[in-house]
Amino acid sequence: MAWYDEAVFYHIYPLGLAGAPKQNDYSEPVHRLPKLLPWIEHIRKLGFTALYIGPLFQSVGHGYETTDYRTLDSRLGTNEDLVDFVRACHEAGIKVVFDGVFNHTGRDFFAFANIRQNRENSPYCDWYCNVNFWGNNEYNDGFSYDNWGGYDLLAKLNQRNPAVRDYICDVVRFWVSEFDVDGIRLDAADVLDFDFMCDLRRTADEVKPDFWLMGEVIHGDYSRWANERTLHSVTDYALHKGLYSGHNEHNYFEIAHTVRRTLGMVPPHIKLYNFVDNHDVERISTKLRNKAHYLPVHILLYTLPGIPSVYYGSEFGIEGKKERFSDDSLRPCIDLAEHADDYEKNPCTKLIAALGRIHAEYSDDLSWGDYRELALTTEQYAFERGNLIVAVNNAEGEGHLSVSAPAGSYVGLLGGKTIEVVGGKLEIELPPCGGDIFAPSDYVPADESKKAALEQVAALFAARIPENEPVRKGESGQAGDQLDEVEVPNIPYEQMSVEELQAAILAKMAANGPVTDQMRRDVTDNVWTDSLLNWVRSF
Repeated sequence: MAWYDEAVFYHIYPLGLAGAPKQNDYSEPVHRLPKLLPWIEHIRKLGFTALYIGPLFQSVGHGYETTDYRTLDSRLGTNEDLVDFVRACHEAGIKVVFDGVFNHTGRDFFAFANIRQNRENSPYCDWYCNVNFWGNNEYNDGFSYDNWGGYDLLAKLNQRNPAVRDYICDVVRFWVSEFDVDGIRLDAADVLDFDFMCDLRRTADEVKPDFWLMGEVIHGDYSRWANERTLHSVTDYALHKGLYSGHNEHNYFEIAHTVRRTLGMVPPHIKLYNFVDNHDVERISTKLRNKAHYLPVHILLYTLPGIPSVYYGSEFGIEGKKERFSDDSLRPCIDLAEHADDYEKNPCTKLIAALGRIHAEYSDDLSWGDYRELALTTEQYAFERGNLIVAVNNAEGEGHLSVSAPAGSYVGLLGGKTIEVVGGKLEIELPPCGGDIFAPSDYVPADESKKAALEQVAALFAARIPENEPVRKGESGQAGDQLDEVEVPNIPYEQMSVEELQAAILAKMAANGPVTDQMRRDVTDNVWTDSLLNWVRSF
């Protein structure tokens, strides 16, 4: 059993949280990372046992155009600051995972800079894919090269080159010896070379016991990446999409189908990385049409098979919408002191804290317990995890579920209500947009203070969050209707916002024939720029 199998992750985008400038002038380091030290106690207090933080290393702008893999970004401070930060996390019992941006580098990375200076005579020409001195690029270097996502700023490394693979594996060794990191999240893992990932796995097995490799994978057969030879886990974007759209569309069949499909895809000992938002997608409170669905969404996040993760600030229920040419609203600077009362007064924060305590108290069930579907309708959903029964309701009215259960009684760990099993059935009444995690009565802690800490969160949440919040502009009515009003500008697709790309795709669909509701949903659910660019170009 490895630490990550029972982990609950907190995710920080440090350049944003620390309030760093958007561009790096490579001047003297500014010690912003120590400003995040108070967040460690916040993370521990909410029940998180691991931190995914990144990108961290020297870069030009947003952090994913790496300049130096061995130096903390000077906008955050020095390597000593990062050593101290990781040590403080470990002292608080929190494991630390760095962002590993190994698919591409920035143009100021030493190998690429050498190509720019020495052209054909550079010993690093084969460090990058398809360097062609008969071509050109948007920076007018007089040569072309493969990039990531259509951005010449991100030059794609040639991972088939043994020198590149050795260099990156040495970087991993350096991160462990210098910073004592516990794992790496591999950026853009779905386009990494598989032999390269095998090398990384061998290195991970060498550097530290239970060193974790998790990869960013958007879609596909997750077992291609998460297996005994390559990575330990990958991001479950399919479940991410299901968790918000299954509530927005009142369709728990989508979530249940996604869970069944994933469980059939990867073996039980491989746990995928579950999330409802991150630094690349809109905040869950923004995506949800009914804000009260925050409760059932997070109950599912913490109880469905996988490793749960919460993105910084979302425990306060903050919003964040993708903007044209900018993800700044997804990566804000937050003053933790302004949320000092949230532990007691903010139902979102109290819910996350309660779910963290429940996950710790019932780790055997929620990390290792078998998943068994008990009841499923479009608006109600119940399943078993080990000895626990989880039930959620996405309806704006009350919901009822009748599920089979052993004789005895069950206690709702969030609401505190006790239900007797009658005739082999547990009759569960759920409030609007509600849910709970039910444990056998003899399974609940005898310590009254401990028990009280797990109860009454659902009641507080229901009292604080209106059952029906106004639907966000553009989300009422038929999916995609709002995009009919978006003007498609006469500019290159690469310069369009997500909404403009979606509108352009719908316009092209309409030109080819009738556009169904499902077609519209497929377009509006796709919020990834690169995917939309490929789609709109396919017509």
